[in-house]
Amino acid sequence: MQTLRKLTPAFKRVLEAFGLVMAVVILNFLLIQMAPGDPVEVIVGEMGGASEELIAQLRQQYGLDQPVLHQLGIYLGKVLTGDLGYSYYFNTPVLDLLLQRVPATVLLCLSALFVAVLVGTFAGAFSARKPDGAGSHIVTVISLVGYSAPVFWIGMMLLILFASVWPIFPVAGMQSLRKPSGFAYYLDILHHLVLPTITLAMIYIAYYSRLARTSMIEVLGQDYIRTARAKGLPENKVIWKHALRNGLIPIVTMVGLQFGQLFAGAVLVETVFNWPGLGRLAYESILRRDYPTLLGILLFSAVLVMIANLLTDIAYRRIDPRMRKART
Repeated sequence: MQTLRKLTPAFKRVLEAFGLVMAVVILNFLLIQMAPGDPVEVIVGEMGGASEELIAQLRQQYGLDQPVLHQLGIYLGKVLTGDLGYSYYFNTPVLDLLLQRVPATVLLCLSALFVAVLVGTFAGAFSARKPDGAGSHIVTVISLVGYSAPVFWIGMMLLILFASVWPIFPVAGMQSLRKPSGFAYYLDILHHLVLPTITLAMIYIAYYSRLARTSMIEVLGQDYIRTARAKGLPENKVIWKHALRNGLIPIVTMVGLQFGQLFAGAVLVETVFNWPGLGRLAYESILRRDYPTLLGILLFSAVLVMIANLLTDIAYRRIDPRMRKART
């Protein structure tokens, strides 16, 4: 009986997640159907024209001659069996396309997230030590500039600076055409990853530094921090061991909430740097009205955000002892 009680909350979360995913699938399908444009016209246009018989055959082949609700029912049935459909443009299963592009996007997003949280948190904690000092004002100004600048503009400026004026990093792509082998292969990918990661992380570095600064200033005013200082503990130990742990709680929470925005920003970054990920694939699918591929990307994004929220909840419980006690 006790085991069932422990499983019940987890089972409820699974049901809620499943219901939310299905709601996202239905909403995305209906919104895309309402969008202007016809995929058959795009296909025919790239073919250089076609007869009315061929156009009708294409509509029948892709099921576009059926009512919208009938198309939705067929699509939902396929999704439940793990079939995400067939790409209109790439002429291949959508699931295969996603599996090809997912590693590049995950690598970019996780790298940008790691850099943003690490740099932003330490910059905010540093500025919180002396809120009225020169270092705090410098961090604030840089944060405002980084948060206000559009991500595509940052990407283009970095391209001009580090790929043209000082040709240190590659212009585009994920790897060189010569495709080195062994350890050099990973170094080559890392070399291509630098500029996209900095571009995508820049806005979030600014955001997390402001959030960390505010959180740390509040934590540093708590009684247990004053007690630690009264005991004669070194200031660095008070800041980085006692205060930072509680100061991380709002940052960890915001990481999970903003993971969807991070993926949305990856669409622009991958377009600027021609990064072969889901963002670039989404851009190409929008231009070509490749609805099945676009729906698959949106579904994957929704699942990814839910997984991120679950991991955030686990990390939140690990950081805050009060959550572990409440759980037990």
